[in-house]
Amino acid sequence: MEGRIEERRKTFKKAVDPIDARRKREDMNMQLRKQTKDEQMMKRRQIANTAESEQIVSAPAVADSRLSEAIFGVNTDDQEKQLVCTQQIRKLLSVEKDPPIQQVIDSGVIPRLIAFLSVKERADLQFEAAWALTNVASGSPEQTAAVINNGAVPLFVGLLSSPNADVQEQAVWALGNIAGDSVACRDLVLSNGIMQPLLHLIQTTSSSSLTKNATWTLSNLCRGKPQPAFHIVVSALDTLAALLRSSDVETLTDACWAFSYFSDGPNQNIDAVIKAGVASRLVELLEHPSPLVQTPALRCVGNIVTGDDKQTQVILECNVLSHLVNLLSSPKKVTRKETCWTISNITAGNQSQIQAVLNSGMMKHIIELAKATDFDVRKEASWAFCNAISGGSDTQVKELLGMGVLEVVCELLSLTDSRMVKLALETLEVILRFGESVKKQQSLEQNPVVERMEELDAIAKVESLQEDKNDDIYNHAARLLTSYFDLEDEGADPLPNVSTSAFQQGANVALAPTGGFNFAH
Repeated sequence: MEGRIEERRKTFKKAVDPIDARRKREDMNMQLRKQTKDEQMMKRRQIANTAESEQIVSAPAVADSRLSEAIFGVNTDDQEKQLVCTQQIRKLLSVEKDPPIQQVIDSGVIPRLIAFLSVKERADLQFEAAWALTNVASGSPEQTAAVINNGAVPLFVGLLSSPNADVQEQAVWALGNIAGDSVACRDLVLSNGIMQPLLHLIQTTSSSSLTKNATWTLSNLCRGKPQPAFHIVVSALDTLAALLRSSDVETLTDACWAFSYFSDGPNQNIDAVIKAGVASRLVELLEHPSPLVQTPALRCVGNIVTGDDKQTQVILECNVLSHLVNLLSSPKKVTRKETCWTISNITAGNQSQIQAVLNSGMMKHIIELAKATDFDVRKEASWAFCNAISGGSDTQVKELLGMGVLEVVCELLSLTDSRMVKLALETLEVILRFGESVKKQQSLEQNPVVERMEELDAIAKVESLQEDKNDDIYNHAARLLTSYFDLEDEGADPLPNVSTSAFQQGANVALAPTGGFNFAH
């Protein structure tokens, strides 16, 4: 029995755990990465232009015949024939549907194409071979490995310094496909010294096409978890900051994604993004007309406010709340969800930051979203006001209760998601403690929170949680019943009362001595 009581004592947090309150993306990454329609693709296959497409016969038998002829020609010593046949392979790999990537690999021609990358006096051959290999690398991980395992990566990195712009761009594209395949491939490309020549290309080129492809490749180099080595990718931030001023939507989109990947990590990363001077620009981009830009900008802003209070304050001083208010009404569910998640990390900050959210007028909208039928949005909206209650002063808690927060918290008790039920119980404990303080200060006969919960039939919900299979939920429910409702938890000893950090913070806040305490109905 003593062991169970001790276990119960451990589970009764004073409020929402401050470590839990600031929520990085670890628990969201899998779901977020499924939303590929708004993200630039990790791999891109280069399709032939219309004129060339018309020349490519799609009949399988004819295509197989042409591929066999091309492979034979590539393996001759005739340089002109090598060029023509490499071009033919490239065209076959550039068809829009069902390119013969595996057939090309199975033919054993990949090492020959990679060898052509070193023929410096033939930029045209280098270009055609690079394009063909780019499209092979756009395939499955096993198909990408066929390019990697034959030594193509260092040769592609070397081609970034080619005097021929077309060869440079094709090398950039190939390396982007390889880096986008997996974390291991990304790190392999980085270890071959891509960063310096790639950044130099971006900084010096006048080609919009090369800039687009190089920015996309750069974003793939920042992508994935575990994150790439900080000391390597941090050198890209100044260049990425300049790209955030681009008027081209594709370039701007990929630059934003790169910042979102980089900022999705420890506070060291967030600090580096802030020092790059892009906070205000990222906030501006929350209003960009293209959702392709808006989505990664919002993710990056959201990542920054997962940092400490000082880092969060940088974003607040960029007038971010006025933009977030607008995004709460977005027709896109993912935008509403991400916006609520971002706000929840702001309300996990200090009381000044909580007050800024309250002053923005957005909390009523957030509370309405917490009643939504869509669980993902509802969950993030709930975190936003629960964090505010947990860390808020008495005055701030009172304001939130006046908006009808108690009713929503009580509704959360009926959810099947255990983490949300625990969050509701933790928040409810803060509210009940607040009610005790009101009762004492205003000499009331009953805790007004308990009285309101009776009206809502919410006490029965707490009682039912004593039957929950989750020990944390059972323990916390039993604790609340024992401490605030004069109900005994059969089979367990009552525990001493524990004050909450939220009330310790707000102990000196004077409440209205008269007029009672009004709850929204």
